[in-house]
Amino acid sequence: MPKISVEVPAELLQDLDDHVGEDGKFVNRSEAIRASIRKTLDLLDEIDQRQGRLDDE
Repeated sequence: MPKISVEVPAELLQDLDDHVGEDGKFVNRSEAIRASIRKTLDLLDEIDQRQGRLDDE
């Protein structure tokens, strides 16, 4: 799996960390970020489809 590096504002990272760990929704930061990317891309695909910009495959 390729690795990427991003800069994240401290307040966003703190909010992310509130959802990670034993009491959180995600096991680690990587899982949380991957889930967020998937959800964002799905939402963008839905918008593109409604706007007629997505080919049906």
